[in-house]
Amino acid sequence: MSVWNPDNIKDVAESLGVASLNDDVQQAFCSDIEFRVSQVLEEGLKFMRHSKRSTLTTQDIAQALRVLNVEPLYGYESTRPLRFGEASIGPGQPLYYVEDEEVDFEKLINAPLPKVPREISFTAHWLAVEGVQPSIPQNPTTADSRNQELVPKGPSANPNLAAMSGNDKVTVKPLVKHVLSKELQLYFERICSALLDESNNEYRLAALASIRSDPGLHQLVPYFVQFIAEKVTHNLRNLFVLTQMMQLTSAMLENKSLYVDPYIASLVPPILTCLVGRHLGRDGDALAHYPLRRLAASVISALTRKYSKSSHMLKPRLARTCLKHFLDPSKPLGANFGGIIGLQAIGGVEIVRALIVPNLKEYGSMMSEVLDDENRKVEGDMVVGALVEALFSLEADTVGAVNGMANGHAVEMKNAVTEKVGSLLAEKVMETGNPRLVKAILEC
Repeated sequence: MSVWNPDNIKDVAESLGVASLNDDVQQAFCSDIEFRVSQVLEEGLKFMRHSKRSTLTTQDIAQALRVLNVEPLYGYESTRPLRFGEASIGPGQPLYYVEDEEVDFEKLINAPLPKVPREISFTAHWLAVEGVQPSIPQNPTTADSRNQELVPKGPSANPNLAAMSGNDKVTVKPLVKHVLSKELQLYFERICSALLDESNNEYRLAALASIRSDPGLHQLVPYFVQFIAEKVTHNLRNLFVLTQMMQLTSAMLENKSLYVDPYIASLVPPILTCLVGRHLGRDGDALAHYPLRRLAASVISALTRKYSKSSHMLKPRLARTCLKHFLDPSKPLGANFGGIIGLQAIGGVEIVRALIVPNLKEYGSMMSEVLDDENRKVEGDMVVGALVEALFSLEADTVGAVNGMANGHAVEMKNAVTEKVGSLLAEKVMETGNPRLVKAILEC
């Protein structure tokens, strides 16, 4: 027995010009209608439950029809639940209809007019998401507007012809469209001027603190990277500018809101320049550039700790570069110093044990000649101090108890250490009287 009345199918068929309809066809239509209605009701109930409501509305049915790819119904939208009335057109044939609200025309005519709505003054929309403008009517289209902006305009459209005619003040429209807002451009200018202001220390610290902690600076990352590369390239004699650029790089790496992964390849050359550069600073003070090299080593340590997993070749390439500058006798002592502390910063104890200790015997013999030269002794002491510091890092990795050094045993240990790292560094190690350090060196 069908719930849907077959006579309704017959009435609709007659209205469409189908005079005689088979009973089997009527029954099939009734079954299909029941299935479709129940399907729409089930989808509408889903919208009702997800909306945390207990009343099924016409909006739920409209959404269900849209989900089922059925043309929606029009004329039944209401903000209140519909009231259905029942009328009888014969025995056993009820008719349901929507009750209309009775409106008194006199009250409707005499009622005050509603307030005129205000015109729309502003609206919110996404100008750009991660630096990309979405294609919406509020944003200019990328094809038309870009083509119009890239075309030179005005009487001086061709800069070459204008220069030949003697007009030097030619305004050339840039080919790259600026996507930064005025606020970000002003922020970038203020940060750059603050970092290069040598007279105002508070201003510099505030700028670095802002870069270190402020969110929303992701659009400025390529501009900061370009700024660092440009300043390091053109200010190799200015230690103040180089130091500020390394502090700026460190602040960017510490900011958790910045996505710096795509710019690691551009950040590495300025850092390596400040770490193993041949000539940094002016020639007056031979030791002025060593704090800068230590700062660059700390920056490269933070860089490798944070991004070595995403870039698997980062550590090997940096270690190869630092090892090359450490073992090259033609490089200045400052570059050797940077290579030593760079290797220690990149890999810690593992690289010291694998790359530094096996080369100390040969390198120590060269350093003995350097320390005999009065002009190079000061820088030679700095390099030897860096080597001793790298050896001391091995002590923390030593496991197990260590006996003290008796007189006879001390001579044997000194000979073994000399065989391992050379006479110069062996004397420095034995002067410390640290048997744990000696054991760590001999275990390499």
